[in-house]
Amino acid sequence: MNVEQIYTGCLAEAAYYIESEGEAAIIDPLRETKPYLDRATANGATIKYIFETHFHADFVSGHLDLSAKTGATIVFGPTAQPGYRAHVATDGEEFPIGKVKIRVLHTPGHTMESTTYLLIDENGKETAIFTGDTLFIGDVGRPDLAVKTNLTREDLAGYLYDSLHTKILPLPDDVIVYPGHGAGSACGKNMSKETTDTLGNQKLFNYALRARTKAEFIQEVTTGLMPPPQYFPKNAVLNKMGYEPVDSVIRQGTLALSPAAFEAAANEEGALMLDVRTAPEFAKGFIPNAINVGLEGQFAGWVGTLVPDLKQPILLIAPEGKEEEAVLRLARVGYDNCIGYLQGGFASWKADGREIDTITSISANTFAELYAQNPDLPILDVRRKSEYDAEHVVGSDNLPLDYINDNMARIDRDKTYYVHCAGGYRSMVAISILKARGFDKLIDVAGGFAAIKQTSKLPLTDYVCPSTLL
Repeated sequence: MNVEQIYTGCLAEAAYYIESEGEAAIIDPLRETKPYLDRATANGATIKYIFETHFHADFVSGHLDLSAKTGATIVFGPTAQPGYRAHVATDGEEFPIGKVKIRVLHTPGHTMESTTYLLIDENGKETAIFTGDTLFIGDVGRPDLAVKTNLTREDLAGYLYDSLHTKILPLPDDVIVYPGHGAGSACGKNMSKETTDTLGNQKLFNYALRARTKAEFIQEVTTGLMPPPQYFPKNAVLNKMGYEPVDSVIRQGTLALSPAAFEAAANEEGALMLDVRTAPEFAKGFIPNAINVGLEGQFAGWVGTLVPDLKQPILLIAPEGKEEEAVLRLARVGYDNCIGYLQGGFASWKADGREIDTITSISANTFAELYAQNPDLPILDVRRKSEYDAEHVVGSDNLPLDYINDNMARIDRDKTYYVHCAGGYRSMVAISILKARGFDKLIDVAGGFAAIKQTSKLPLTDYVCPSTLL
């Protein structure tokens, strides 16, 4: 028996490859099929089943494409109502994979169709559970992401408590927990950076599992939940009802366009120009009105948070050789309408003599010197409110990037703002969005709050300043 976790850091998502005696199963695959097909081919195995723990909200699963290419049966847990051909299992149903078995444990709570899959080895031993978003390492799934339900999040939290206490906690302590996500995912609020553990350890250290009563559990898991990104319910619908084959999406998105054709497409299609280079590269020169979301960060999540329409036409400006990666990562969160990329990247645009824009970026030391001369310096801190509340520059305003589209009217166009985040990634995203909306007096503080703290020259506070914008 072989069990492999396939972890994708930028989405904090874990898929699983299980194989025994030439038969394989995949649990919660991402949109691309190649990693799973390559593993099966290399091992001479046939993919027999594709198990889905629930209708995912934070990414578009690859179950449909993978099934079309392999003939594998898609399996959902009880109560699921997919809009395509799939096997909806009964609670306790078992599926043979070579000499091992997968048993269905219906564990509603995160969503009503949420299901945990129990792996039983060749000797009949209960070996591992693939919990999806029911149980994480250090956390449990948030109970407010179910699509189109009359149940409250308190109702769902109650179901989750029952699922954990009747289906999961009675299992042996040495059972390995394989969750669907790790730290960085918005599907929970307290996930560990570890991506596996034993159930026994989770019983001891997972705050949610230590709740003494159902009421206490409901209170614990529903307190402190931030609103989910706007693309979550849209992805859940795609996973439930179906989507375009990813190969078609990639073919369309990797159409090379000359600078003239790129500009024409932007004008004719009303396309969003998405520049995926690093923040320092973008600051030195970019196409006017382009938005910067760098591939090196939480790219897909930020696009999903900031671009409200999944069908928005997108044109890419990418480093050469990174075009397909960018298209695929957009498709992972449902943005399937990339219509091409700038051939030769930004260098070709510049070489063609076309208009460019730049962003002024200063060091944290220079920023500290300016602040010393003028403590009333207008400062925008675009970190999340929780980060800002923990510690921030005295007098700075908090404009979280997550909510920038709803709050930019609060910015004074006549002021020159110094913008920072934690490390420099989000501040460039924010500035590019604001510049595209006509805000020109913006200066980036390179290295963000981390660099600002290292100067030891600015007064910091650990209480919420009354100038918070959100």
